[in-house]
Amino acid sequence: MAIAVGEAAPDFKLKATGDQEVSLSDFSGKPLVILFYPLDFSPVCSVQVPDFNNRLADIKAAGAEVIAINRDSVYSHNAWCKELGGVDFPLLADMNLAVSKAYGVALDAGITTRACVIVDKDGKVAFSHVEESPADNTLPVDKVIEVVKGLN
Repeated sequence: MAIAVGEAAPDFKLKATGDQEVSLSDFSGKPLVILFYPLDFSPVCSVQVPDFNNRLADIKAAGAEVIAINRDSVYSHNAWCKELGGVDFPLLADMNLAVSKAYGVALDAGITTRACVIVDKDGKVAFSHVEESPADNTLPVDKVIEVVKGLN
């Protein structure tokens, strides 16, 4: 069961692209868009992540930051970012699925399902969208921007 709106977002610290460690608390006081996606190099993810990257300036202008999480390693993330021509937000490596489980988006198949969680400036879940199937990608970036604008 995915984390519910109104719940406190579980904190985490994961290795990420850019040779960094990223935690939820790094974004305290500011809304955060967390994208969960199944796998690097997969067809749908190779559309979803670039869509968010292409609209990153709009998301930031609305007042939020963006991170993305899946079970792949930082090495895989770095190679995939290079193939995509760059991604301007951190991709985090949840290799043991601990964060995905805490947010209720880990699948029995050993991957993360496609989901978007927006955490408000107080660390509470303000929005949660979980796809019926990892192959689905029905959440438009415009909807995410609309939700973020409503938080400010």
